[in-house]
Amino acid sequence: MTEQQKQLPTKYDPKSIEQGRYEWWLEGKYFEAQPESGKEPYTIVIPPPNVTGKLHLGHAWDTTLQDILIRMKRMQGYDALWLPGMDHAGIATQAKVEEKLRSEGKSRYDLGRETFVKETWKWKEEYAGHIRTQWSKLGLGLDYSRERFTLDDGLSNAVKEVFVKLYNKGLIYRGERIINWDPATKTALSDIEVIHQDVQGAFYHMRYPLTDGTGHIEIATTRPETMLGDTAVAVHPEDKRYMHLIGKTLTLPIIGRQIKIVADDYADMAFGSGAVKITPAHDPNDFELGNRHDLERVLVMNEDGTMNGLAGKYEGMDRFECRKQIVADLQESGVLFKIEEHMHSVGHSERSGAVVEPYLSTQWFVKMQPLADEAINLQHGDGKVQFVPDRFENTYMRWMENIRDWCISRQLWWGHRIPAWYHIETDEIYVGHEAPADIENWKQDEDVLDTWFSSALWPFSTMGWPDESNEEFKRYYPTDVLVTGYDIIFFWVSRMIFQGLEFTEKRPFDDVLIHGLVRAEDGRKMSKSLGNGIDPMDVIDKYGADSLRYFLSTGSSPGQDLRFSIEKVESVWNFANKIWNASRFAMMNMEGMKYEDIDLSGEKSVADAWILTRLNETIDQVTKQAEKYEFGEVGRTLYNFIWDDFCDWYIEMAKLPLHGEDEDAKKMTRSVLAYTLDNTMRLLHPFMPFITEEIWQSLPHEGESITIAAWPTVNESLTDSKKASSMKLLSDIIRSVRTIRAEVQTPMSKKVPLYISAKDAETLAVLEENAMYLVKFCNPEPLVVGQGIEAPGQCMSSVVSGAELFLPLEGLIDIAAETVRLEKELEKWAKEVKLVTGKLSNERFVSKAPEAVVAEERAKQQDYIEKHAIVERRLAELKKL
Repeated sequence: MTEQQKQLPTKYDPKSIEQGRYEWWLEGKYFEAQPESGKEPYTIVIPPPNVTGKLHLGHAWDTTLQDILIRMKRMQGYDALWLPGMDHAGIATQAKVEEKLRSEGKSRYDLGRETFVKETWKWKEEYAGHIRTQWSKLGLGLDYSRERFTLDDGLSNAVKEVFVKLYNKGLIYRGERIINWDPATKTALSDIEVIHQDVQGAFYHMRYPLTDGTGHIEIATTRPETMLGDTAVAVHPEDKRYMHLIGKTLTLPIIGRQIKIVADDYADMAFGSGAVKITPAHDPNDFELGNRHDLERVLVMNEDGTMNGLAGKYEGMDRFECRKQIVADLQESGVLFKIEEHMHSVGHSERSGAVVEPYLSTQWFVKMQPLADEAINLQHGDGKVQFVPDRFENTYMRWMENIRDWCISRQLWWGHRIPAWYHIETDEIYVGHEAPADIENWKQDEDVLDTWFSSALWPFSTMGWPDESNEEFKRYYPTDVLVTGYDIIFFWVSRMIFQGLEFTEKRPFDDVLIHGLVRAEDGRKMSKSLGNGIDPMDVIDKYGADSLRYFLSTGSSPGQDLRFSIEKVESVWNFANKIWNASRFAMMNMEGMKYEDIDLSGEKSVADAWILTRLNETIDQVTKQAEKYEFGEVGRTLYNFIWDDFCDWYIEMAKLPLHGEDEDAKKMTRSVLAYTLDNTMRLLHPFMPFITEEIWQSLPHEGESITIAAWPTVNESLTDSKKASSMKLLSDIIRSVRTIRAEVQTPMSKKVPLYISAKDAETLAVLEENAMYLVKFCNPEPLVVGQGIEAPGQCMSSVVSGAELFLPLEGLIDIAAETVRLEKELEKWAKEVKLVTGKLSNERFVSKAPEAVVAEERAKQQDYIEKHAIVERRLAELKKL
């Protein structure tokens, strides 16, 4: 296409320009990877959202950052693949479906496993549709032809392959261990699915009597209901208070069972009484001690958190009700002699919020140490995963270096069923991709795998692995960058790294870009309970996707939290409106212009040369900043260039030739407008895809869509430092005049005398050649430009680099006020001189800094010294009046 496609409407309306655009992009297949293109691949896999409900602002932020990267890389000529997909989210999704069933008066047991799973698939299809709609409203450039789901056949095959290989290697085992148990969802949890919160509790101090009646031992606990499962009391082997009691027995209060006194280093002689009750079935440390001393494991709770038959008369009571009753009973019998208030950390289920119970259970585990060692070694070499910001590597490494075995079995129906079968007559276990041949003698494990087990394989399972000959796997894996929040470094990032290394012998991604959490404006976490959550779709409906995206992507630096502010989103809308109006002005002045009419080879005005130079600088800065993931800096750079340089300065200056009689100047200005707008829209496109596509389609352009237009590059032939410097002089003068007028409340419509004393002949030439700008934007009468001009009596003055300005404002000037102003200015330049002189006096700086940097500082020093001298002279003159 070489002609303008359409005229822009007079009003910027995000809804109308976003309507239908996403579908147009999809129809054009602009987001689909092109493996046959021969281009260098660039790959991102989306962190798959859970199919449990609506996407929140965190998802919007996370995916916007990925979209910025993928759109930029596509424009830079890469074969860019952004692979979409969703996670089955075992616990979360099953909980939602069970909640729906309860509202209908049913449970999953009423339906049976097969029917319940079918119902959950229906839920998945419904909510996957919602998520795709939200992705489209955000404008995400996803390759839907490659969309995956963690329970699809290909990923299920990968999960089985990994489980079988790890099992055969001895890295997956089944055993009885103390695990984190969620009594609400009745499933095991991994350590990182437990959220620890400080709660007010108590230490309950009790006396356990020696069986021979010769005394007692004092112990303390925060969970008195677990005493019903005590099988020993431990003391330190060197504790002189108890050495004579080791091997004797105590009578467990209420239950009456005899329990041993054992010697173990686990007991801390300096803490409390130095004796500790041991409940191997209800505490992980007690479990390990119990193994060392061959203690019985007495489990006194049911899976739902109620007490079982081994709890005696408390059978059937909820664990917390049992606590109250047992405390009362122990107080009455005199066993419990003191209750001491105690604030302590208690684990809660991340999913249900229930207090997690340390619980003896037979589960499947991954032996983590060998896998963690491999991942740790990677970070000590050149090919390590690069964390951005790099401080998060320490977070990752600390977890890896203190790893514990991973409990991977979950007591659910929705998920990857564990590929293990148990012989109905023997203790034999069979692990494999398919059921044993004589299936009638085997029963498959009822449990499913932890959701994160399949998510850990996401970067390579989505590419066709375990078929390593798969062309997509060979081309697009490893991926280039993972974008995610710091809250799932343990859950997901770490697991992808060690599984990627174990099964592909490669890191799964080169970089990990970490962002923070979106918080409410007051800094609090967004939550339903606080009622401060924001639906990103509501924001889009009001302000458009571009405004939300730009705010999210430029509102913080990498790794930092982001405070949501509707006022800031609104200010981005104002920015978009400014871009729209500036573009409309430009297009009204290039009617009928074709792409081939753009010609920048002729004589350029100082404004033309300056804006092209600034465009080059902006292209360079934006590209470098984006490559470093500094999107906040990119946002500031683009905002300053578009709002200040292009809209406020260049467009206003462009009106002179556009409304003038010089056809060559008019043609050049039209070309500069078209070229600058085209390149600016390309730079802005990854951040604001909808408005940039709409404007670009209305510009003279080549190609079908801005999504596949080339990323701007610096054109050195268009950089004119001399004219850019001249433009700075002019803009400094115009700003100074406007400031002085404002100070003395003289409107721009009123003509005032303006005298400009140029420092040298070169500066004078610039001022004389560009006097039309000074006339237009300063409204002087008369305008006097020369060298060595003296201050004409009572006047306001200002100093800019290369010139001194005087505005005689008879009757308007307040000499006292002007003196105060100049004294402040003198102080400012004195400080600048001191700072730059200090820097140049530093031998280390002068010797180590690049020559260009040192030269720039010397030029600054000279400039500041000159300005200080001029202001000092002006002050002296004023004091004579």
